Amino acid sequence: MKYQNLETKLFVNNRINLIKHLKNNSLAIFNANDEFPRSGDQTFPFKQNCDLFYLSGIDQEKTILLLYPDCPNPLYREVLFLRQTNEHIKVWEGLKYTKSMAEQTSGIKKICWLEDFDHILHSIISYADHIYLNTNENNNTVQPIAYRDIRFIEEMKSRYPLHHYERAAPILRQLRETKSETEVQLIQKACDITRDAFIRVLKFTRPQVTEYEIEAEIIHEFIRQRATGHAYPPIIASGNNANILHYCDNNQICKENELILMDFGAEYANYNADLSRTIPVSGRFTPRQKSVYKSVQNVLKEAKKLMKPGISANDYNENVGELMTAQLVGLGLITMEEVKNQNPAYPAYKKYFMHGISHHLGLDVHDFAHRYTPFQAGNVLTCEPGIYIPEEGFGIRLENNILLTEEGNIDLMADIPIDAEEIEEIMNSSI
Repeated sequence: MKYQNLETKLFVNNRINLIKHLKNNSLAIFNANDEFPRSGDQTFPFKQNCDLFYLSGIDQEKTILLLYPDCPNPLYREVLFLRQTNEHIKVWEGLKYTKSMAEQTSGIKKICWLEDFDHILHSIISYADHIYLNTNENNNTVQPIAYRDIRFIEEMKSRYPLHHYERAAPILRQLRETKSETEVQLIQKACDITRDAFIRVLKFTRPQVTEYEIEAEIIHEFIRQRATGHAYPPIIASGNNANILHYCDNNQICKENELILMDFGAEYANYNADLSRTIPVSGRFTPRQKSVYKSVQNVLKEAKKLMKPGISANDYNENVGELMTAQLVGLGLITMEEVKNQNPAYPAYKKYFMHGISHHLGLDVHDFAHRYTPFQAGNVLTCEPGIYIPEEGFGIRLENNILLTEEGNIDLMADIPIDAEEIEEIMNSSI
């Protein structure tokens, strides 16, 4: 891993909080992600299962965590199983966790090799009443592939059919959406690296530069500061490309008087940042571009004020819709007559602002959280209004990451340039 060692207490506390939610005499098992084949003899870069990392801090393939707090044998109340390294693996793949390194990282005393998992599990499972197993229950996606957790569930139910099986995911959803102080610090670190990459881009961008050259500047700064890499595929969308919400070809020349909508973020220690900014290729906004830009920024400012513990996502989105409607009317993009006659299921503003305003952020960019419970202190949320005008050849999105507290919101990206005039000043100071 490129990132620096993390505090062990983060993972110890996460396990303590999980155990509080388990039924009496329960055993819980968490698996590492698969190593997915790419082509030939290659695999895609490994990304750890976020729940396993959350509970152990172990960032290595073929890892299993077993928790059985009521186990009659105290040796097996917390057990971490690792792939055993050897000289061949050391030569070809490099350093892997030793038992002492894994104990230092996770705070777990009992570290075993993976080959011992079946024997140890079989020796204690008959004493447990409930077995908690995990799956990816993020409802933003459907998993068509039988990934490791799914295969493991089938195997467990075949071998031990009479146990009471429970879902670990609802507990992790509840725990992960409220960030600890250490987690906030890690997200802040990812935001700080993202800030430096953005400032680098401001000083680099000029007419005739390509979208992929901008992407290269970003990843350069990320890796230089020990980030793992991109939190998600970066969007570097010049001109009308900005009206493709998930544009990621990043292969066009940035032309004079165009805007570039950039959506990117660093991943640091598996925690993510998520930034959107829109800048003028030539270093100056046109009057129309600046007018739309300031409308988006006004929505961002007011939407951040609405993000308070206790507000429901539905009420929040409705209020933001009213803010956006007022701005679009002021820009002449929609009329009050259209607003008056709009379909409540698809309001008039959706023609120019068609995506959501916020999502949870953390170990996943679209982090695991309950979409139907009110926001609460400790949530980290994006705030990302946008106005997209294909007929005028540009789109604008601005996005910051916000920590909710009882005393008021904290903008984790407050020091990243956002005012149009500041962006123009930085871009022209390097000429």
